[in-house]
Amino acid sequence: MANKEEIIEKLVKGELKLHQIESYTDNVQEAIEVRREFAEHVSDTNLTHLSQYSLDLAEAMKRNIENPIGTVQIPVGLAGPLYLNGKYAQGAYYVPLATSEGALVASVNRGCSVTREAGGATVRIIDDKMTRAPVIQTDSVSEAIKIKEWIERHFIELKEAAESTTRHGRLVKIDPIIVVGRYVYPRFTYTTGDSMGMNMVTIATDKAMDILTRETGAHVLALSSNLCVDKKPSAMNLIEGRGKTVTADILIPREIVEKKLKTTPESIMEVNMAKNFIGSAISGSMGFNAQYANMIAAIFLATGQDAAHIVEGSLGITTAEVKNGDLQFSVTLPDIPMATIGGGTRLETAQDCLEIMGVSGSGKVNKFAEIVAGTVLAGELSLMGALAAGHLARAHKDLGRG
Repeated sequence: MANKEEIIEKLVKGELKLHQIESYTDNVQEAIEVRREFAEHVSDTNLTHLSQYSLDLAEAMKRNIENPIGTVQIPVGLAGPLYLNGKYAQGAYYVPLATSEGALVASVNRGCSVTREAGGATVRIIDDKMTRAPVIQTDSVSEAIKIKEWIERHFIELKEAAESTTRHGRLVKIDPIIVVGRYVYPRFTYTTGDSMGMNMVTIATDKAMDILTRETGAHVLALSSNLCVDKKPSAMNLIEGRGKTVTADILIPREIVEKKLKTTPESIMEVNMAKNFIGSAISGSMGFNAQYANMIAAIFLATGQDAAHIVEGSLGITTAEVKNGDLQFSVTLPDIPMATIGGGTRLETAQDCLEIMGVSGSGKVNKFAEIVAGTVLAGELSLMGALAAGHLARAHKDLGRG
């Protein structure tokens, strides 16, 4: 095997590609070190901190990363106890949040304190689905309509083909099937168990499209058409849902609002209307909320979820109403792609964080979804209270600026 200096020289000269390094070294760890030293050479820097980690990158290379040089470290804080009255999550939970934003963990923690005094938040899963939508190109509008009708008539055959590729995925429906000129966009909708299931439904839909191509001669232009809608803000996902669709609500007595949040139910309702409803509408936002993305991002990063799905988790609607003088507060998250098995949840630090909440492994994803929704409610409630009380800037000055 070549020594490090020789390999780095070949990389610099372009005689060797980054993904070929393993062929020139004795083991994966040495390849990682060579790749990192090459990065240090070309950037004229020292990557000391990237080199310090406990993850098994050799194992991660099988499914999670290519050309590794190390890991990024993000501080993880603990919020809680979060009291939930869910169908799957019942009791008190401590939630790990990975973030570098000062005041976020403290804000969620304050929201947890409010939910505890109010007797806990009620959380329910409304729907559960994962989608993949190919685009089929035909010769004309009339041919496109024929393909649409063929898909509608042959759902059972397409379902059998799709489900032959997976033990856990189930094709629930193909809806909507949209025709735009000579293009057809069928949205395949699946359940995927404890896996987030993006790869699962992609492979399954590809198999179904083999049937369609063979039987109709139609041309599948692309397996993903953006009607899915994956990793983008979307009105369709806001309405139809994707991943887990979850809602959480709580009735908070007036005295607790005044004592804990230093404001009134009326003020929070007014701020919610002006900020989350009118402000979002006038800006064209599809997130009628204050900060869902903050909590979703912190939990996703801690637990090895696909970080690109944070944009989907940012969708949702917050309601705040005065009910007999008390505050009725809710969050609804229509689109949270998440998992407790597979993908980045395999990583050691992700396993640790999932274990803190008792949601690692099979049969735990619904419990995890309810904890996530409860955490979003706690963070959202705390921020809305801070805005209503005029405390937001002070909190960030104290906690975000040290």
